[in-house]
Amino acid sequence: MVTKFMLVKENFKPRHDDVILVTHPKSSTTWLKALAFAIVNRSSFESIDASHHPLLTQNPQHLVSFVGAQGGNLDYLETLPSPRLLATHLPLSLLPSTVTTMGCRIIYLCREPKDAFWKDTTFTMFLEGCSPFRPFWDHYLQYWKESLQRPRDVLFLRYEEIVFDPLKVVRDLAGFIGVPFTEEEVKSGVDQEVVRLCSFKALSDLDINRNGGIERAEGKIFIAYSVLFRQGKTGDWVNHMSKDMGEKLDQPVEDKFKGSGLKF
Repeated sequence: MVTKFMLVKENFKPRHDDVILVTHPKSSTTWLKALAFAIVNRSSFESIDASHHPLLTQNPQHLVSFVGAQGGNLDYLETLPSPRLLATHLPLSLLPSTVTTMGCRIIYLCREPKDAFWKDTTFTMFLEGCSPFRPFWDHYLQYWKESLQRPRDVLFLRYEEIVFDPLKVVRDLAGFIGVPFTEEEVKSGVDQEVVRLCSFKALSDLDINRNGGIERAEGKIFIAYSVLFRQGKTGDWVNHMSKDMGEKLDQPVEDKFKGSGLKF
């Protein structure tokens, strides 16, 4: 798998106006995709709440192309018109250096590590940072440090921010991407429509997200969209791991992030 991702670094051809959404797995990739898609494409629809909006009939995973989904074969990305809205799980070190030198805008979303733990991975593996996308602490820190050095090009967000103040996040995203809400849009509540359309409950209740799915590995794997939506809450880790496990995970988090300014 590492070789496959190295091919992405060699073959991916960034464009200066690309907007790249980045997450470590299980950090609410789907939610970020929905928000960014709705913001970027809002002028294409008379009303964001209109029944024909793509987010009502298609999963966000389908609407935002994933860099690395097909390994080193990136031909499908070349067919997309600019500016492209893309997503990836890759750490910054596995993206071509031109992503930074060309000024591509990166939106990074992280999550409290205990909430990012997923049950289909053993706790020991997660604790030791076993992941094809590098340990979560390394992944977080690469983009965190980049956001401090280049805040105009890298926006670092926490999942908890979306949960507690989605309207602020939506406005911040629009401004960062370069399509800020106009005064008229704010008066007419377009930004609030985005929040409603992309709320966790609204998305998870849709038929496509309850019953649909996507094939991976040339049809060998089927991923139900429903598994992409968990509880949409912060602190839900208490329902999936013991207090002792939580304390064991807190220690490496404290050690790895010490002095970085990134805290959970």
